[in-house]
Amino acid sequence: MNGIQRFARQIIKWSFNTSVKLIERFHNMDYYNSKVNTLRQYPEGTIGYDVAKRLDDHNLSLVPKYESHDLKHVLLGYEMTPVHEIRMQAFMLGNGNYTVPCFAILLFGTILLPDEWSTFYNDFKLGRKSMSVSAYTIEDYASFNTISLRQGVIGTKKRKRYILKLNTLIRYGAITSVFGGVFGMIFCLPFLFSSNIADLVGAGFPFVGGSILTVGGLYTLSNLTKLKPQAEGVV
Repeated sequence: MNGIQRFARQIIKWSFNTSVKLIERFHNMDYYNSKVNTLRQYPEGTIGYDVAKRLDDHNLSLVPKYESHDLKHVLLGYEMTPVHEIRMQAFMLGNGNYTVPCFAILLFGTILLPDEWSTFYNDFKLGRKSMSVSAYTIEDYASFNTISLRQGVIGTKKRKRYILKLNTLIRYGAITSVFGGVFGMIFCLPFLFSSNIADLVGAGFPFVGGSILTVGGLYTLSNLTKLKPQAEGVV
């Protein structure tokens, strides 16, 4: 690992740690520490016990409003480290979790860690082949055996042939819109600091267009996640 790669990982680690501290600052952590203590009481080998142990090993507590996020780290076998956090978001995107935090974290990691692109893609493909876990919560699954539940989720989704539906086209179009918009904004960003009026005008309109594409794509995906799952396109 070269110096640039180590520096990129340090940026990601600092960003995540700062975000968690800000969230914790505005919540009563005694409540969440109590929940961790409750999880410690579950039998060894259960989701509840393993989540508590993983948090203790990293000197962490449950992140307020993101308790089920920690469950997924344990269930899917991803460590509580910055790189594994991004890998898990790649898995979750493939698993159908089209949310703003998922896109934002994955995009952040993709920009800073180009050396991990192949790994992220493999995680994405694994997510597509696995049962959906977006609705899993600690409250519902704390007593389940971790290994058994993991074996029933990862890589167990049946591959089927589907009839192409309109919502499938909309979903793929929205994803393309998000990534295309973000790429356009990043490409135009350096020109917005130019002292040349032509550069400012030439980059300004595409930048605004990219932001519209990004926001529109995220809004569409957010609406799609509220709909009842339907048959999707040909796999």
